[in-house]
Amino acid sequence: MNHPFPIGFRWGTATAAYQIEGAWNEDGRGLSIWDTFSHTPGKTYHGATGDVAADHYHRWQEDVALMAELGLNAYRFSIAWPRIIPTGTGPVNPAGLDFYDRLVDALLEKGIEPFITLYHWDLPQALEERGGWPVRETAFAFGEYARIVAERLSDRVTHWITLNEPWVAAMGGYFAGEHAPGRREPAAAFAAVHHLLLAHGEAVAAIRAAARRSVQVGITLNLSDVQPASANELDQAAAFRFDAALNQLFLDPLYRGAYPEAMLPQLSTRAGLIQPGDLERIAAPLDFLGVNYYSRDVIRHDPEFPVIQASAVQPVGNEYSQMWEIYPEGLYHMLTRVWRDYRPAVLYVTENGIPVADAPDADGRVRDERRIRYLRDHVAQCHRALEAGVPLRGYFVWSLLDNFEWAYGYQMRFGLIYVDYETQARIMKDSGRWYAEVVRQNGLE
Repeated sequence: MNHPFPIGFRWGTATAAYQIEGAWNEDGRGLSIWDTFSHTPGKTYHGATGDVAADHYHRWQEDVALMAELGLNAYRFSIAWPRIIPTGTGPVNPAGLDFYDRLVDALLEKGIEPFITLYHWDLPQALEERGGWPVRETAFAFGEYARIVAERLSDRVTHWITLNEPWVAAMGGYFAGEHAPGRREPAAAFAAVHHLLLAHGEAVAAIRAAARRSVQVGITLNLSDVQPASANELDQAAAFRFDAALNQLFLDPLYRGAYPEAMLPQLSTRAGLIQPGDLERIAAPLDFLGVNYYSRDVIRHDPEFPVIQASAVQPVGNEYSQMWEIYPEGLYHMLTRVWRDYRPAVLYVTENGIPVADAPDADGRVRDERRIRYLRDHVAQCHRALEAGVPLRGYFVWSLLDNFEWAYGYQMRFGLIYVDYETQARIMKDSGRWYAEVVRQNGLE
């Protein structure tokens, strides 16, 4: 069965600066919280860091050529805040802006539309030392950073994403402590939620004010199809609380100008956190919403889990990747739910992918059939959402390259392109060749 997509549909891949660039102390770049965190013993798998990663900072021309070989018409990448403003505020580093200037020009020369993410978790360490995201001033520093980048690149870049997965930045970094900066302070985590959203609002205003052409501004959220583990009332209520803490916590203020009622007690623990005008700033109209989807969450009542008394279970008998259950239908459920409940003007799937224990076979070929199957099933769900009326305009595979997978180090490979971390050689995987054919056909056969 043919599944053609609309003319002009964007087929891309996504990456993040700290995960691929390396060059952590070159050309005036400042330290980020991930530099500090990954260099702290015991924080990452086998002590891995992003010091070199996929060495994209030095090999970006080769990587752009690989994107062209894939036939991509879009590429989502993040800008490293500490490359632009090494201490988060203050003097601008010209070499940092120059790097992204060259990258944008090279992409456009190949007919690849740049989608810029301004924040993919690499907060300048100097700002963390002043309190990080739990401190209100960080939001205004981000707005100024957004202005500087937009002034430089908005003459050529149309699509701007303020934040990537602010839930992970707040909860992984300040609640669970599994991500940088590694703090376990629930009250600080919820303050970080609000200040990340306020930073988004500041950046939206700054980008639009500084833009040198008509731009499209949005945000990318990690959203999950949340389902109760049973028909039991306690599990049903737990699933609702989990959904409020994951999905509604960001969707509601962005699209309704208010936090979900279930989360208000957590946000009220810090006096003066939400100030007059904040929610109006946060809810400024957006041009698009990016959805990062990997799996669903099946939730049971768990009185031992703090705050929401809910935790995830793993359904028996289903297929799993190295990290999550494989559940393609959840992407359709999430896209249609967001469209029904919040009516974003445009949607993009800004990340979707699977870790597979890839390695070249004896002939040098990387046969990653599991990834092909995963991507095919999820692209099919995108087409199903389009048929249901969802204004979906693009799909970005996570990721272009194998890379530094945060606390997992280098044990998880998500790329369409295999990276030999010792030699930095790139090998197009079978999934890359498959995706190139999807792009060429503008859909699935």
